[in-house]
Amino acid sequence: MDAESTLLEYYDALRAGEPLHPYFAEEEGALKFGISERLDGYEEIEDGLREQTETTDDWTVESRDLVVTERERTAWFGDDVRMAWTTADGDRHDFDTRWSGCLERRGDGGDADWRFVSMHVSVARGL
Repeated sequence: MDAESTLLEYYDALRAGEPLHPYFAEEEGALKFGISERLDGYEEIEDGLREQTETTDDWTVESRDLVVTERERTAWFGDDVRMAWTTADGDRHDFDTRWSGCLERRGDGGDADWRFVSMHVSVARGL
């Protein structure tokens, strides 16, 4: 699978309420910024994404301008994404966001997988 397919699969997993932490590199240096959070290292990312999956539902993820550049073992991406979800207490959230990040190819040959080493999601609002 290529890096772009990995990102699209991540979007599908988010929509479906499936576990998201397996898409991240299992290392202390991994980093994920969300709209209102900063998660440092795989353990924080795993905990944060598990909590997100448990406390949210009905996700909309609409990719609008995905650009992915891939090299042999690294890739980076940017996208404009409309995201919406419902929290456990019934509140609906809807944002136009910007996503960017880096992936690293782990493994060799047919067993190689792409993992996020960094991801940044921010709200796309003008000043």
